[in-house]
Amino acid sequence: QLQASGGGLVQAGGSLRLSCAAPRRTFSNNAVGWFRQAPGKEREFVSTINWRGETTYYAESVKGRFTISRDHAKNAVYLQMNSLKPDDTAVYYCASARGPAATVLISQYNYWGQGTQVTVSS
Repeated sequence: QLQASGGGLVQAGGSLRLSCAAPRRTFSNNAVGWFRQAPGKEREFVSTINWRGETTYYAESVKGRFTISRDHAKNAVYLQMNSLKPDDTAVYYCASARGPAATVLISQYNYWGQGTQVTVSS
């Protein structure tokens, strides 16, 4: 229901910009989050933004390197990832929350995208 795109292969220190779109529904009234899942690991929180785009949260591991933003006119949410590290390698998912408030709780997200692969080489 959500479409994540923008992943790829990049060298350590490089950048990628992920996009999350919702072609069949609007999530303008919902918080949107990014999560990631590396092989053999559980899905983990990366970042979230509230419905207004005023409040954002980041996992400690990405703070200062990743920036989340949203464009209501385009019904899209973005994750700018800079200074990428090999540990950032994972499938990245975007998800729409049940409500407007930004939350780090994965249980509060009920619409998910299919994921986009990010691979960072050393």
